[in-house]
Amino acid sequence: MSVFDNKRLDNSTFKLDIDRMRDGWYTDKYFVNIANMLTVLAQEKYTYQGQYPNLPESMVDKGINCGDIEVEMQFFTRRLGDTVVVGIDKALTMLRHCTGYWQGDQWIDTHANLEVWAIQDGCKVYSNGDPMDVQPVLRIRGYYRDFAHLETTILGILTRASRVATNVYHTLIAARGKPLLFFPARFDVHEVQAADGYAYHIAVERYNMDYAHKLGPFVSTDAQGDWWGGAGGGTVAHAAIASFLGDTAEAMLAFARIQPASIPRIALVDFNNDCVADSLRVCTAMFHKYRQLVDSGKQEEANRYLLYGVRLDTSGSLRDVAVPPLGDPKLDLGVTPRLVHIVREALDNAWKDWNLPAEWMERAREYCASVKIVVSGGFDAERINRFEKLGVPVDIYAVGSSLFDNHGPTKTDYTADVVRLKIHGEWVDMAKIGRRPCENFDLERIW
Repeated sequence: MSVFDNKRLDNSTFKLDIDRMRDGWYTDKYFVNIANMLTVLAQEKYTYQGQYPNLPESMVDKGINCGDIEVEMQFFTRRLGDTVVVGIDKALTMLRHCTGYWQGDQWIDTHANLEVWAIQDGCKVYSNGDPMDVQPVLRIRGYYRDFAHLETTILGILTRASRVATNVYHTLIAARGKPLLFFPARFDVHEVQAADGYAYHIAVERYNMDYAHKLGPFVSTDAQGDWWGGAGGGTVAHAAIASFLGDTAEAMLAFARIQPASIPRIALVDFNNDCVADSLRVCTAMFHKYRQLVDSGKQEEANRYLLYGVRLDTSGSLRDVAVPPLGDPKLDLGVTPRLVHIVREALDNAWKDWNLPAEWMERAREYCASVKIVVSGGFDAERINRFEKLGVPVDIYAVGSSLFDNHGPTKTDYTADVVRLKIHGEWVDMAKIGRRPCENFDLERIW
């Protein structure tokens, strides 16, 4: 699966659209055109006839079959700084199943003729922005005509998966080890969910390795867990609260009664734009049901009413009624540090108003103190970093579209360059100006 277990995923996971990938259906057409041209030239046994080769004249005089030319191609990212690389296993699966050519209606598989080196998913590479000083993540040697039609799709999966993984990784760093709920599924087409969820999972593993943490992955859809055996989880949606006439506490009681106890009870408390009132109502209702069942000797059923957390999701155009105006009103909009502090204080003190018998006082205090605060709504690494520097008592961050960001410092485009040719049995540098063959000591021979 990755550098973390030294295993690689294969097509039983990816389920490639092999026939259309072999046809070049997903590929920029000029790559397909070049493959076709080189194939015809190879069949014609065409030899180089030009006048301006970037080779010594003695090598050209011997005749070079351009259609049968073997190339060395390297793939690398242009994202500045560290990139958590994901997409390698899928790229290798494309090469394994789709390298070759059609002979009539028969596919001639030539992947075994390639020499391939690759790093593993989860490795990190570094770029200082100099294209002459890159760390290749994949190196291929062989007839370019046999794999040209895969260049687009290989670059695509490396770019997408590495971008998501690296954005997640840097967001985890900003969160200083607090859990990150992966909530971007609603911001893109469903076909990308499995790859995105896998990239998120790899980023969490990389963060745990680098920072000695034991964070678990939290995805929102089952599809996001498909490639690594995870499953989606979630809270109560605004639509559910609307179905209970805006009564968040009643909605949570129903959720707790019906859903398995293994699903964390996280109440969404901004429906009425009063996070304090709804947090207190939910906490009170859930605790009293919990206490009732414990006193009746029904501990297992009581566990259904353990309130795991409350989620603040206040719109960026609203000021929660619990936040008193102070200074610039724009600073009070959405989920703010002050709102989180106010909710935390209210929860910690909720038990004091419950008129409990002495034997339940401490348990009630612990119940309230254990309720976590989850925040969502427009969070990214920069905003999370600001919250953490201010010591805001957030326990979990839910992050969405910012994990897809691809501009400025998050731009994670990949490039592939031919950097060498095999001429008369000898590998000769043949990169375009501004490029050169580079090395990465994490590359390992695949086949």
